[in-house]
Amino acid sequence: MLKFGVPSKGRLMEKTFDWFGARGITLRKSGSEREYAGAVDGIDGVELVLLSAGEIPRELAAGNIHLGVTGSDLVREKLANWNSRVAELAPMGFGGADLIIAVPQAWVDVDTLDDLDAAAAAFRKTHGFRLRIATKYHRLVREFLRENGVADYQLVDSQGATEGTVKNETAEAIADITSTGETLRANGLKILSDGMIHASQATLFRGRREGWTNAQRSSLKTLQERLRIS
Repeated sequence: MLKFGVPSKGRLMEKTFDWFGARGITLRKSGSEREYAGAVDGIDGVELVLLSAGEIPRELAAGNIHLGVTGSDLVREKLANWNSRVAELAPMGFGGADLIIAVPQAWVDVDTLDDLDAAAAAFRKTHGFRLRIATKYHRLVREFLRENGVADYQLVDSQGATEGTVKNETAEAIADITSTGETLRANGLKILSDGMIHASQATLFRGRREGWTNAQRSSLKTLQERLRIS
């Protein structure tokens, strides 16, 4: 069987079900709402596995599932050299959010990454420690800042309410996902003009692990034909 991982709850699951349904393939939960199993109607040889969106990149890379729907940001964050471990089959047009870097609105002289680099150097000279950026996207943020020449910072982990860390004085800046920017503005933050790290959306991925059976490859080919994707 071709194992297909889908987010187990919330709008991401509902939108995924709708996306496939519009293309003639019905995804549904089986059993009670608390069970994490499902079924695929309209195509043979495909088994639905319900997982958290954050688990799907790891399970794809490990070969425990063959296909999966999750945010493109999660794949890039959780998998080193992600494009050698999974392949993008189709962006799905929902679940959109931008991973950005934001600083206090009061920092009127900081609008770009070059400004942030200068501010970080001045901060360290004044305070004796590196400027703190709160985030849960350590890999993506570190790579982005390195590529753009920003130094003299440290990443501090934040798994929730990241926008509030500056007000709470546990960080000087943040890197987080935003859809509208309203929460950032409500917390006195602004996005750097060149601070877009990644524009994320729900995406259908295929694992690149070897060892697929002929039946699994056949099911994948049939699915791609039905979805009209290569």
